[in-house]
Amino acid sequence: MLVVFAGHTAFSQITNVRGWRKSEKDSLNNALLLYEDKLYLIALPVFDDIYHHHPKEEYIKYLYARCALSRSDKHEDAYTHMAEVFAKNKRVDDIYYDMAKAAHYVGKFDEAGTYIETYLSDKKIKPENKAKAELLKRYIGNAKYFAASPTTAKITNLGDSINTEGEEYAPAISADESTLIYSYVGSKSQGGRMNSFSQPDPNGVYHEDIYATQRVNNYFKTGAPVTNLNTDANDAAISLSDDGNLLYIYRDNGTDNGDLYESKLTAYGYAQPTKIKGIINSSGWEGHCSVSSDGKMLYFSSDRGGGYGGKDIYRATLQSDSTWGNITNLGDSVNTPMDEDAPFIHADGTTLYFSSTGRTSMGYYDIFRSIMNPSDSTFKKTENLGSPINTPDDDIYFVMAANGKNGYYSSGKLGGKGLKDIYLVEPNEPNFKDHSPQIYLVKGVVKSDGAAAESNIIVENTTKNTIYKGLYSNPVNGSYLITLPVGMAYKITYNYKSLNPQTLVIDATNIKGYTEKVNDVIFGAGAVDTLSAVVKKDPLIIPKEQNQISDGGSSDNGFVPKNKIQELTLMYVNKYGEVKADELDFYVQIGAFKNANNIVYPNLSGFGKIEKIVGEDGLTRMRIGGDFKTLRKAFNYCKKIIDAGQTDAFVTVIYKEKRTTFEELEKMGVFVTK
Repeated sequence: MLVVFAGHTAFSQITNVRGWRKSEKDSLNNALLLYEDKLYLIALPVFDDIYHHHPKEEYIKYLYARCALSRSDKHEDAYTHMAEVFAKNKRVDDIYYDMAKAAHYVGKFDEAGTYIETYLSDKKIKPENKAKAELLKRYIGNAKYFAASPTTAKITNLGDSINTEGEEYAPAISADESTLIYSYVGSKSQGGRMNSFSQPDPNGVYHEDIYATQRVNNYFKTGAPVTNLNTDANDAAISLSDDGNLLYIYRDNGTDNGDLYESKLTAYGYAQPTKIKGIINSSGWEGHCSVSSDGKMLYFSSDRGGGYGGKDIYRATLQSDSTWGNITNLGDSVNTPMDEDAPFIHADGTTLYFSSTGRTSMGYYDIFRSIMNPSDSTFKKTENLGSPINTPDDDIYFVMAANGKNGYYSSGKLGGKGLKDIYLVEPNEPNFKDHSPQIYLVKGVVKSDGAAAESNIIVENTTKNTIYKGLYSNPVNGSYLITLPVGMAYKITYNYKSLNPQTLVIDATNIKGYTEKVNDVIFGAGAVDTLSAVVKKDPLIIPKEQNQISDGGSSDNGFVPKNKIQELTLMYVNKYGEVKADELDFYVQIGAFKNANNIVYPNLSGFGKIEKIVGEDGLTRMRIGGDFKTLRKAFNYCKKIIDAGQTDAFVTVIYKEKRTTFEELEKMGVFVTK
């Protein structure tokens, strides 16, 4: 029995299936359907099995080779088998393009260049195929250029503790490399093979899971699934805050094209993810993000309308209501008509790593770096990190430790464990253009009575007289980590329950390069001795008297904020809680609605009158308790409202009859330390 296949002219498309088992014929039919739908990765193992049993069937060999081009660990196989087909029949549709692509993948750039030039010389080439070939020609030229002058960067596969025959990618690290969280796809994926409805299907695909590990003695332990975050759908880890306490996740629920989520570390592990608040998530795709060290800027990738083409990289600013807004495209110094993805803003706040399929890419996604101009926060200088970091295949999801010594990324380079693997990069400056990090990193452990303490830590920039950031020590082990730009002075205040806070001053005004210091904080017996020991180790860290918070000590009193805006408010209460000024009033807001006619709060019936204030934006804001003359009084009342079940209540500010923010009050000089 002879079977004739359509689709490729000038090819001997007749396959002799006489004597084949019925299961083999069925497998072939299924594989051909997958192939026609361009589901090459799913079709590949089927063609592999069929070709293994019928090695004389040239068309099966060709189909196997074409599918193998889509899998990084099969590129050498693809080249070998495609070359065998090419030697017998050079008239197969697009065979010169396929040979160019295969040769490009395995580093035979001169050969690849010859094939693509021949392909482009065909006057009958279709416009869409010509555009595709011109792009491949450019990739081949870039790859040849960078491969001829490789950097001395050292690339090391992270090995069997992390990488498997499946796919590992999107490494997310804490700034000190102590934590690594990444995405995994393979036979261990939760739910096994799934169809598009997340239902078990032997012909389906594996979905993404989130894995995590810790670094001990410079080696990562075997990664394990984060079971409370993984579902049968796609769950992908994409980035971590510097201290590892906030994990960003990508999820696609099948209806929103893919959105960004965040999960906060608690005493019971990472909490269930919630969508990032604000206008970052759109009707389009949002697939990756990275937050700045101070927590005020979020860089993310999106294919929303209005960009330069495909996926672009954007920046969002944290608003006073704890949502992300003020979305800005990073411009054509970063974005191109091609795809840009996987932004990572380094702990120094000025170095952006990202991947692009445009510019001088060696092939598909390459890793680039761009430096921010601090005078206007724009990115002007962009460079390809070159070979051996970049390859002809996808190289993406690059992250860099705060000290600049180690980077991590995922690549489908030859010699890996399976599909994409995670690699360690030792840049070996000056191959990174002498851009050493300018960072002062402070880390340690906070304890009380010998146990880990979840301390509310406030970091003030005393040079600019602003609050730099707020954070909590790890609720499990009490650890904390803070990365600070050098050239300025800071004050760090550690608060725990109603105990007297401990405050340290860091003078980094004359520091150059990277500095890392350990500062353990103990509440209770031994606290003074601990601080004295720290001073001996680090003369730049100077202890202050422990009663630093004015007017009655810490305003915490055991209160645990429920969201970012409550955390921010607590920081400002601790610094400016008693400040008063003419035309300055504070209110407690409990909601904002487009239509508030039927909104009631039965749980707040004993707390006084609820006011409805209609703003210029058309929203009706619900306030309770009247006006307060100090932030501390307003916040103390707000805590009562929160305890009554209105957990999203927060303090708003009116100054000279206009809504404003705590940060603006600082800039205007209204908020000053008494």
